[in-house]
Amino acid sequence: MNDRLRLSIIQSELHWEDPEANRTMFSEKIHGINEQTHLIVLPEMFTTGFSMNAAQLAEENNGSTLAWMRSEAQKNNCAITGSVIIKEENSYFNRLFFVFPHGDYKKYDKRHTFTLAGEHKIYSAGTQKLIVDYLGWKICPLICYDLRFPVWARNTENYDLLLYVANWPKKRVAAWDALLKARAIENMCYTVGVNRTGLDGNSHHYTGHSTVYDVLGEQLSTTDFEKEFIETVILERSHLDSNREHLQFLNDRDEFSLK
Repeated sequence: MNDRLRLSIIQSELHWEDPEANRTMFSEKIHGINEQTHLIVLPEMFTTGFSMNAAQLAEENNGSTLAWMRSEAQKNNCAITGSVIIKEENSYFNRLFFVFPHGDYKKYDKRHTFTLAGEHKIYSAGTQKLIVDYLGWKICPLICYDLRFPVWARNTENYDLLLYVANWPKKRVAAWDALLKARAIENMCYTVGVNRTGLDGNSHHYTGHSTVYDVLGEQLSTTDFEKEFIETVILERSHLDSNREHLQFLNDRDEFSLK
C-alpha cells in the first residue's frame, strides 16, 4: 500500500477528430513529466474531442489507442486513464480505460450520456460502476456528465479517490467547479476533474478548470485554470483516514439501492 499517491493531471487542447495527432501530442506531454508519478489522468475522448462522429472515429476495444495507453503505462511505470470512442458489436461507447503499469486494464462506459448534445442517440449508456484497486487506493473513475448525478457517484464502496474526465464547456464551467467540490465533500474522498481547453470542431469553447480537491473540499492543485498545464499533486492517505475517523460523515449516509 502506498501512503502517498502521486497523481498527474494533463489539461490540454485537442486536435479535432485526429487520434494519431492527439496520441503523439500526449506522448510528448507525458514524456515531459520530470517527476515520479503513479497515475496520469487525460480528458474525456482525448483522441478526438467530444465528437458524435462515432461511425468514422470508433476503434475496436483492443485498437490503437488502448495499445498506445498500454505502451505509455509500461514505459513510464505508471497507470494512465482517459476515455475514447469504442465500437463493440453494433454499439458505440464513450469508454474510459484505466491501464495499469504492467499493461492490464479495466474499463468503464459512461453511464449518463449527454442528451443536450445528442450523445444518447449515438452512444450506449454503461450500466456498471467501476472501482479500481491500485497501490492500495480504491479509485472510482467517471466521465463528464456523470458529475451532475450524485446518486451514481455516492460513496457506498468506501473508495478513496473519485475521478472525472471531461469535455466540459466554458458556458457551464461554474457548475463544473461547484459540483466537483461538492462531490469531494459529500463523499469524503479526494476528487479530481480533468477537462480540456480550446475550441472544438463545433466551435464550443473549453476553459479547463482541471483541479484536485481533498476530502474537505480544499483545492490542492495550484496551476492557472484556463491554460494548458501538467501538474502532479500528492494525495495523502493519512489526511483521508484521519478526517474520516474524526468526522465519520460517511457512517451517517443514507442507505439506498439503484434499480
